[in-house]
This record gives sequence, C-alpha cells and structure tokens, in this order.
Amino acid sequence: MSRSGAAAEKADSRQRPQMKVNEYKENQNIAYVSLRPVQTTVLIKTAKVYLAPFSLSNYQLDQLMCPKSLLEKNSNNEVACKKTKIKKTCRRIIPPKKKTTSKSESVLQNSASAVHTESNKLQSKRTADAMNLSVDVESSQDGDSDEDITPGLDDFSGLSPYERKRLKNISENADFFASLQLSESAARLREIIEKRQPPKSKRKKPKRENGVGCRRSMRLLKVDPSGVSLPATPTPPTLVADETPLLPPGPLEMTSENQEDNERFKGFLHTWAGMNKPSSKNTEKGLSSIKSYRANLNGMVISEDTVYKVTTGPIFSMALHPSETRTLVAVGAKFGQVGLCDLTQQPKEDGVYVFHPHSQPVSCLYFSPANPAHILSLSYDGTLRCGDFSRAIFEEVYRNERSSFSSFDFLSEDASTLIVGHWDGNMSLVDRRTPGTSYEKLTSSSMGKIRTVHVHPVHKQYFITAGLRDTHIYDARQLKSRGSQPLISLTEHTKSIASAYFSPLTGNRVVTTCADCNLSATLFNLTSFKKYIVFLTRHNTFTGRWLTRFQAMWDPKQEDCVIVGSMAHPRRVEIFHETGKRVHSFGGECLVSVCSINAMHPTRYILAGGNSSGKIHVFMNEKSC
Repeated sequence: MSRSGAAAEKADSRQRPQMKVNEYKENQNIAYVSLRPVQTTVLIKTAKVYLAPFSLSNYQLDQLMCPKSLLEKNSNNEVACKKTKIKKTCRRIIPPKKKTTSKSESVLQNSASAVHTESNKLQSKRTADAMNLSVDVESSQDGDSDEDITPGLDDFSGLSPYERKRLKNISENADFFASLQLSESAARLREIIEKRQPPKSKRKKPKRENGVGCRRSMRLLKVDPSGVSLPATPTPPTLVADETPLLPPGPLEMTSENQEDNERFKGFLHTWAGMNKPSSKNTEKGLSSIKSYRANLNGMVISEDTVYKVTTGPIFSMALHPSETRTLVAVGAKFGQVGLCDLTQQPKEDGVYVFHPHSQPVSCLYFSPANPAHILSLSYDGTLRCGDFSRAIFEEVYRNERSSFSSFDFLSEDASTLIVGHWDGNMSLVDRRTPGTSYEKLTSSSMGKIRTVHVHPVHKQYFITAGLRDTHIYDARQLKSRGSQPLISLTEHTKSIASAYFSPLTGNRVVTTCADCNLSATLFNLTSFKKYIVFLTRHNTFTGRWLTRFQAMWDPKQEDCVIVGSMAHPRRVEIFHETGKRVHSFGGECLVSVCSINAMHPTRYILAGGNSSGKIHVFMNEKSC
C-alpha cells in the first residue's frame, strides 16, 4: 500500500467518530455483537478459540484503533449494530458479557476469525493512532438496554447492572459519611471530656516532724503502756452449735419446766404414782347399739375450762390415762417436750406440767398396760424413754443415734417387749428385760418409710405398719435380720399413708388414713389371710405443711366407729361408722382450730384433741366430770 493510500485511510478513519453496524437478523431473533476490545473464549465442539483483536503491548494506553478492514468485513457479513456513542476512553480491556444466545454463536465464530486476521495485520503495521470508542450493546432477547456507565466506575463496566448499582450506592454512602465529618466531631468530644475530668489528686503524706510519724493505738500495736510487747493471745476454736443436740444417755430427772412449787409437784407425782394398777377392759359387754352410743356422744360438751395450753410447739402425739376417777392427758410436742395435764386440778394452770426428755419431736406416747404409772415416749432423736412417776425419772429403754424413730407398740401384755418402727423403713425388736439400751433384732422391710406401728389386740405376734403407699401386716416371730416378707398387703390408696390401726376389741378391722383424702376400713381374717373392703369414703385429710397429719383411730369402747379430725368450717372432730356414715360431729365456739391428733378414753366418754399451737380441747360427758 502506498503512502498516499495510508494517509487517505487514516484521514477517513478520523472523520468518522461514530459507526453503525448492520443488523443481522435470523429467524426473527436479533443478536448484537460487541466490537469493543474483548477477550472471549468460545466453545466450538472440542476446539477452543481465543479472541485477541488487539495487543496493547505495542499501543499507547490512551489510544485504541478500530481498523477499517474489520468494519468492512463485518458489513459484508451483514452484522448489524445500533447507533453507538463515544462515552470515554477505554483504559483497559473489558471482558464481554457472558450472556449470549445460541443463535448468535455462528456470528461470533465468523467475526472471531475476522478479528483475529485483522489484528495480526494491525500488529505488523504498528499504527500509532487509534480511535477511542466505547460501544454499548443492547440485548435483543431481553429488550432492555444496559445502564450508562457511571463516572468513576468505568473499571467495573463488565459487572451486571445490579452490581454496578450496588457499588454506586456504596460510593454515595461513603461520600455522605465523609461529608458529616464524624472523625472531627469525635476528636472535639474527646477534647471536651478530657477537659472536664478533674485532675487526679495524690494523697498528701503527713509531714513528719523530727522523724516521728502519726500516733497509733497501743492496743493495735499489741504493746503495754511501758512499750513492752504483749504475748500473742491464742484464738479460740470456733464451735458450730448443733440445732438439736442429743441429750446425754442414761436416765434423766423428771423436773417440770413451768412449775416452781416443788411441794405441789411432789404431790402430783405421789398421786399418779399410786395409780399403778391396770384397768380391766370390759370386753364381755360387746358392742353397744349405735343409738345408745350416739346418745352418750351427744352429752359430751366443751367449755373454756376444758381448753388447756400445754406445750409451745405443735402436738405430735397424745394419750389418755386409763384411770376411772381422775383425768390425765399426756401430749408429745415438736421440740421434744412431754406435757401432762391434770383436768381435776384447780385452778387449771396448776395442773399442767411440762418435761423435756427428748431433743426432737415426740411422735408416739403410750401409758404402760402393765403399770399405768409408767409413760413411754418415742422421739425422732432415736431414743425411747420411760417416765416413772414413782421414781420421778425418765429412764432410757432404747437408743440408736444412727436412726430416727417414728412409732412403737407393745408386743406383750406385760409391756416387756416392743416393736419399734424407723423412718428409714427398718424395724427393731426391743426387750426391756435385757440389760442395756440396744435392740434384740433389727430387720429391714420393703417400705421406704414407716409412719405407724400397731400390734393386734388379740394375737400379739401380728403387727401392722403404714408406709408410703402400702400397709403391711407382719408376724413378729418370722422377723429376720436380713429382711422380712409381709403376710398381707393392703393397697387401696394411691398416695402416702399417714396411719393404720387395728380395731380395739377383735382386731378384725383396719382403718387407714391417706393423703388422697380417703378413709378406708378393711375387714380381714388372719387365719385365711383374706381381706374385704368394708368402706372407702371421701374425707378431707390434706392438712398442709404447718399442721400435723391426720390419724384416724378407733374408739376403744366401740369396735366399728372411727374418730378423725376435719378441715371443714366451723372446726370439728367427726366420728364415722364402718359403713361410711357419719355418727357424730363434735364442735362448738371453743373449738377454733384443727385437731389433727385425737384420743378417746378407753372406758369413759372423754375425747381430747390436740392442735398445732400446743393446745388441747377436751370434750367430756357431764357424768364423767
């Protein structure tokens, strides 16, 4: 090519700043091809074609040339492009969009070979001039045009519109926060805060005159006035006081805590020491009719003179002396107290005597059936003591500091052998005739706890225990040291059982009190070991945590009637027949509290009820007064 032809071609290229590319249409689908400098990889079957229309190594960065031969080649192939505008100098090769249609692949193949050929020619000629072009390509498939390149973001023009919009927002936010000048404001605030803080003042040390410091206490320096150092005093060991210390073993003197008149107290002991003969139970009369029994109950009344304050804590146990002429009520309290109340003593304050033979609650009390001048008390502290009015002492019968006792009963008429129930489910056989205070036999049971133990009134070898869920009847002759199996199990209740007692005359009935608010009486035969439920009646026996548990007990004079307290208002004590019918209800203006523990005199119509405040309420027949 001559020099004149090259100059003409160069002038012609400078006069055309904008170019049109013919449109290519095939099957009504339009595809546009970008003619900007690209570097694209096109898959043609298995071969890879690398398009490199320009080489920037031999060109200036601010000048790019669009060769005429390339435009002519594209015009011959009828490749159409829309009107283009020159936007800005392309400073680097921008990768093309990945989105191409399948129908434009043939056009790309033809244009790629042409671009490769012309680029080789341009590289050999090493033309120094180039035209700055930027072609915007619209996608005919979507029908939407690309956004204009944002000034300052031309290096990211190959990104999608969403990404370019995101970068634009980031740039605008950065400019906005820069305009706020937050760093300068923070620096000013720091200066203001530092100015407001008071300077740290150092404590001035006291000035010493002639090397003498401040005067100090000689007691703190541990020196005497003469300046001689005192000997170091040893620190006494800290003793942790036990809340309920056990009382010392052995007999304890029977001294009253609330009576100071020794002469009156000695007279009291002498009176009750003379009543050492057991009362004969009249079992030949048999059961009286309900009509006559109810008539006697209606004659029992309460008054202010028969309400006594005995102990300071709640009453856990109660017993009535079997005397036919005098009325003596014994109660066991929460704090280990045993109170005796003589109702025939006037004024009534002089008839109350309180003793302290235990350190924990007294859960069971009995007057000895062989000698009524003896009262036996059992406590949670693991001791069983016998109060002897004739000798005025509480002698120790059984002691086990490793366990806690819950209940006991006599296995013989002479009260020489006893069965003791433990809170951990064990049972102890104790013989008072042997020396010492240990057990004769210790056996375990399948019950997690034992709350009450009661011996059969006729067959003394059998006894019943009330536990968590079941009531078991055992034979004392078959007790084994490694555990014993019950003869009969009563499982009528679904919750914790509070007590279980045999009927007083024949022992053929058992009454149980349970936390499921049911009273149950069971009739059974010890010879055939068969049981029959006599009645199961609803009764509110849920006392709560501040009241002693209800314990339903048989009336010693009536084989088929049960005595139990009540939570109903007004307060009352009720008597039920074995059929479940209520026979009588005791109440009155003087009865203002719940009587959880009740006891009936074995031969007289006298009922005593104890509450959680240490008071006893006594209902008496006028004939019994």
